Amino acid sequence: MISATLRWIDVNILALGREMRLSYLPPLMVYVAYGISGLTGIVGTFFVKDYLGLSAAFLAALGFWAGMPWALKMPLGHLVDLIWRWKSWLIFLGAGLIAASLGIMVGLLTDRAAMTAVIPAEAWFVLAALLSPVGYVIQDVVADAMTVEAVPRVDEHGAPISPDARKLMNTTMQTLGRVALIGGLALVAALNLYLFADVETLSEAQKVAIYRKIYLTAMVIPLVSVLGVALSFFLRRRDCRRLVAAGMDPAAAAKLLAEPEERPAPNWWILGGSIGFVAFTLGMGFSRIPFNQEIIFAGSFGIIAFLIAKLTRELEPEARATLLGTAIVIFVFRAIPGPGEGLTWWMIDELKFDQRFLALLSLISSVLTLAGMFLFRRFMAVRSIAYVVGFLTVVGFVLTLPIVGLYYGLHQWTAALTGGVVDAHFIILVNTALESPLGQIAMIPMLAWIANSAPGSLKATYFAIMASFTNLALSASQLGTKYLNHAFIVTRQVKDAATGAVSVPANYSQLGELLIVQVALALALPFAAILVVRAMRLRWA
Repeated sequence: MISATLRWIDVNILALGREMRLSYLPPLMVYVAYGISGLTGIVGTFFVKDYLGLSAAFLAALGFWAGMPWALKMPLGHLVDLIWRWKSWLIFLGAGLIAASLGIMVGLLTDRAAMTAVIPAEAWFVLAALLSPVGYVIQDVVADAMTVEAVPRVDEHGAPISPDARKLMNTTMQTLGRVALIGGLALVAALNLYLFADVETLSEAQKVAIYRKIYLTAMVIPLVSVLGVALSFFLRRRDCRRLVAAGMDPAAAAKLLAEPEERPAPNWWILGGSIGFVAFTLGMGFSRIPFNQEIIFAGSFGIIAFLIAKLTRELEPEARATLLGTAIVIFVFRAIPGPGEGLTWWMIDELKFDQRFLALLSLISSVLTLAGMFLFRRFMAVRSIAYVVGFLTVVGFVLTLPIVGLYYGLHQWTAALTGGVVDAHFIILVNTALESPLGQIAMIPMLAWIANSAPGSLKATYFAIMASFTNLALSASQLGTKYLNHAFIVTRQVKDAATGAVSVPANYSQLGELLIVQVALALALPFAAILVVRAMRLRWA
């Protein structure tokens, strides 16, 4: 048994370390920067709850708008392919937008009066919430393509690397990408836990000072991604010098390392459709037409589907069927609506979850997610996307039931039976520990399949095909969340900042019904998608 355990550790954990290459670091640094973005998550939740009068339905609608830039990953990916030599400047652009978003929040926490003299605090928050995803999606598109570039096509002597070896490298690269992202989340969760160690003794002014410190610390996020670009440049120069020293012509060495054999011609269907997509989205966004979000989603879905159909004509029929089948299953799985911010507000108000406890949950979630990625590495490698999604759906349903139970007093019953040991905090801690390892499982095999099948001259474009379509699913999820929060009204107490008068009373009476409907949808929709794909005779990765 000891021998089998050691062998498992060697295959699933140590082997990943042995397969690590220095060339993987630049995109991993961009992913780490995205993971570090979770540093402001808890602060943002309490800032909105305590200082802004935004409803749960409005925040779900804002989440829809914040998710729209991620639907542009396909045209942005094609743009990266076209200007591949200058892609580093896109990282700098993304870093600038992220820094501007963080700067707005620092301003609101430093001198709110001066900021609100220009526009209301809610408007500043909306601007910050929309700037950051644009910055992150720009960087993410470049990082996705860099993961393909990071896997070498030739060895240190300039000889081609076999397809099987490159497939293993791509899987390792994508696994390490998820490890970097979740590792960043774990790092910032630990920092939040430290900063909020004595939160119950802090005054309101001291809490605000910590919030401000956290947003200032988050300024390291754009710096990390920029350093990744600098490292990429250094590594490319180093490898080029090594090949030249081995007798290769400098121009040939540079082309072999930095450029595919040929650059793609501009695909005007993609570029023109993207311009139409942006114009359509902005035009509808600034209009006051009823159901403009729904119209934008339907139009965006149609435009992206049209662009995918044009681009996938270059694929073989079997590959096309696999791409479409995989996209549909992942799309529906990611489009499941959530309960919205009302659940978090209820936990804060009724279960007394403070900043420190939420930071502890985040740390547990991140650490166990990392462990789960190693634990389920072989599972991800040998199972299909449909099997993985079905497995996660069933397990997710089972693990969501205690959350519903908490609303109906499960913690009161268990606390009475166990002398107060199994209370609400205990149930959530155990639930988080069980659920966390499953968080990133569905993404890794999909990303590895895309990276492995992406042609050299269109790596960013093909990598972004699936991402654009499935990221649009997150916008569908936010729409669904908005509908649920319109159907079942959940409000937390909102006070006037000047007078202290209660303008909106807390009302969590319909939260239980909302949770039941949400759990039922989360169980039914993924299996319906799998059945539809099978009926359409499509395939999945």
